[in-house]
Amino acid sequence: MYGNIKIILTLDVNLAQTTSFLKQIFKSWKMITTSTFNFLLKLKENNNREWFQQHKKEYESVRKEYESFIGDMIPEISLLDPAIGQPALKDCLFRIYRDVRFSNDKSPYKTHFGAFIGKGGRKTNGVGYYIHIEPGQSMIAGGVYQPQPDILKLIRNEIYFNSAEFKHILTDPKFAGFFGALDDFDKMKQSPKDFPADFPEIDLLKYRSYIVFKTLPDKDILKPDFRKDILEIFKAMLPFHIFLHRAINNG
Repeated sequence: MYGNIKIILTLDVNLAQTTSFLKQIFKSWKMITTSTFNFLLKLKENNNREWFQQHKKEYESVRKEYESFIGDMIPEISLLDPAIGQPALKDCLFRIYRDVRFSNDKSPYKTHFGAFIGKGGRKTNGVGYYIHIEPGQSMIAGGVYQPQPDILKLIRNEIYFNSAEFKHILTDPKFAGFFGALDDFDKMKQSPKDFPADFPEIDLLKYRSYIVFKTLPDKDILKPDFRKDILEIFKAMLPFHIFLHRAINNG
C-alpha cells in the first residue's frame, strides 16, 4: 500500500507497465526537492531584504513546491484524525517573514518552511500536526503548543484523572521509539496550582506544552515516498492526540 492507494500485482501483469504505473503515482505526489534545501541554505547565508528581492522568483518557486506538498498532506492527515476537520491550506502555512519587533536578531526571514495542520490551522489553541523543513534541522511534531490557561487546565485535569492511561500512551514502544518523551523546553520547576503536590504523577502536570517531535535527516525528506513516512509518524502520534482531543473537547 502506498498512502491510501493499494497496488495489487498479478502474475500476468507486464513488468514494464507496472513500473510505468508506479512512476506515475510517485509523479502525482508532490515532493520536497533539493531546490528547496538549496534556497534555504543560500537564504541562511544571505538573510537580508536586498538578496531576497533579487531571488524572489526562486523563493516563489520553492514556496509553491512546499505549499503543494502540504496541500497533498492535509486530506491524508484529516483522514487519519477527523477531529482536526479540513483546515484550509492558507491557514496552515507559516509566513517566511520574521517578527523582529522584540528580538535582538533582526534577520528579516526564517530559514525554514513550516505548517501546522489542525482545526483552524496554525492559529489554533488545540491539537495539531507540524511539518518543519530546514536543512539539517527538519522535524515532524505534534501536540498542543503553549495553550491558553483554560485549555492547559483541561489537559492537566485529564492527565490527573487518567494518569495511568496517559503514561501507557507515552511508554508505548512505538510511540517512545519515534519520539522518546514529551518535549520539556518550557516545563515548570514547581508543581502547578490546584493539584496536590503529593500526586504520584505530579511531574506529568508540570508541562506548559504537551508536544513531541522527531527529527529527520535531509535524505529522508527528499525520498519520493516521504509522505508515507510522515503518515507513519503521525499514526504513532495518534493515541496521544486522541487523549488531548478528549481533554479539550470534554472539558
